[in-house]
Amino acid sequence: MLQIPLWKRVIIWGLCALGVILTVPNLFYSQVETHNDAVAAVDAAGGVATPEQEAAIAKWPSYLPSGLVNLGLDLRGGAHLLAEVQVADVYSARIDGMWPDVRDALRDVRDDVGGVRRQPSVDGVLRVAIAKPEGMPVALAAVRALATPVVSLTGVGQNDIEVTSEGDVIVVQLSEAERVATDSRTIQQSLEIIRRRVDAAGTREPTIQRQGDDRILIQVPGIGSASELKALIGTTAKLTFNPVVGQTSDPGANPGARNLLLPSLDNEGQYYIVEQTPVVTGEDLTDAQPAFDQNNRPAVNFRFNPSGGRKFGDYTANNIGSPFAIVLDDAVISAPVIQSHISGGSGIITGNFTVEESTNLAVLLRAGALPAEMTFLEERTIGPELGQDSIDAGRLASLVAMGAVLVFMIASYGWFGVMASVALGFNVMLIFGTLSMIGATLTLPGIAGIVLTIGMAVDANVLVFERIREELKTARGPARAIELGYEKALSAIVDANVTTFIIATILFMVGSGPVRGFSVTLGIGILTSVFTAIFVTRLFVATWFQYRRPKTIEV
Repeated sequence: MLQIPLWKRVIIWGLCALGVILTVPNLFYSQVETHNDAVAAVDAAGGVATPEQEAAIAKWPSYLPSGLVNLGLDLRGGAHLLAEVQVADVYSARIDGMWPDVRDALRDVRDDVGGVRRQPSVDGVLRVAIAKPEGMPVALAAVRALATPVVSLTGVGQNDIEVTSEGDVIVVQLSEAERVATDSRTIQQSLEIIRRRVDAAGTREPTIQRQGDDRILIQVPGIGSASELKALIGTTAKLTFNPVVGQTSDPGANPGARNLLLPSLDNEGQYYIVEQTPVVTGEDLTDAQPAFDQNNRPAVNFRFNPSGGRKFGDYTANNIGSPFAIVLDDAVISAPVIQSHISGGSGIITGNFTVEESTNLAVLLRAGALPAEMTFLEERTIGPELGQDSIDAGRLASLVAMGAVLVFMIASYGWFGVMASVALGFNVMLIFGTLSMIGATLTLPGIAGIVLTIGMAVDANVLVFERIREELKTARGPARAIELGYEKALSAIVDANVTTFIIATILFMVGSGPVRGFSVTLGIGILTSVFTAIFVTRLFVATWFQYRRPKTIEV
């Protein structure tokens, strides 16, 4: 007879109270957000806080939860970019980087092939002429020995390069399987680098995902404009170490075949002629930190991975007394003379840096260079005013929906409708509390999911109350009617909500962007609705019935 054990009552009230407590920070959004930003900044600074940060931290009590529902791009405002990655650029760089290995392989069979020289060719193709055409089979075997298996599921059993001959010329290019695998790696690397750069800017809940074969969608709430976002992710920080061929003050000088003419950042008007193929690149870096050189000037310490350290050490050992250029984004920042063998895979970059510039350079080098150029196909800036309009419209829709539901429930079921309406309020707070706890992002479609949940939340109560009405006509008393109403309506409630939850799960798994935002709030709303309908409303009814002990009830 409507007996609910004490431990169940404690759990139900505890969960409702937890939902309320987790929801409260969202009612003071701006000051809690300021508090959280200050706490994060102090943690990043090793616990040292400025007076402004201490004042911001004091805006919200530390003993209360400070989790917030993150606002998406359409609610907070921000920038939207759709970028196309020029994956073909990677083919050219990859083949160009093979020239030293091909040259060394052919030198090992010099008696059979004679001298070798590189010939001009289109991007992505390496052409090497040999002096003795009759030694072509030996040359092809030597170059093909450089091939490695393709690292991908679709390229199993295939090699990464194709080596053919045209007369006395060896032609080397990437295989089709390797191109497909390279495309996938390039997109994944671009995604990771963009994500690191956006995260370093301290933005909240960015959306960075692949679209199609070679496009990336980037949405960052809270950033000022699309141009600001482009500047953030478009900084390449492409670092290379190139052999120096010569110097000149003529900006129009001809650097020669396979060479580059690059300006010097140290000396204005000075240009360096460097070999196009670098000794090592920034991809071989494992760490970069701001530091000071022996003259107490800002600099950047760097460390290579084992492969890069070996190549860098071999080059310095064989070129003592020769200059080499440290090239950043097609400009020479330093061109020191190699004084001795640099082993261990570490070194220092010096130049006319300020402390801020050396720090920023270290950050960019750690984040890595974008593997290929990106073309921005679409860019939009969503102002915070438009986002606020969306929030206001969503709030109005939610209030209207809830008001209509309350009027319907109270008009249809009287006091039972009032108890269902109170449970609906707890339901909404449980939704926002859960979103805050998991750090979910609320978008405009997400608000639509909440509004839909409000309408669906009372369905379970309607099923229960209608069942109680039927049982009142046959049962021996109101207590038994209420108990049977909840028992017999349970299966219908569970069936209806399980099927809807399955749909929400499918939408989350196969959808993206707005669809996922809708599915998250819908799925959470289903769970909280079932909880409030089956447990919270029943607890209200049982408590009221035990207190009033009515002889008859009207539903």
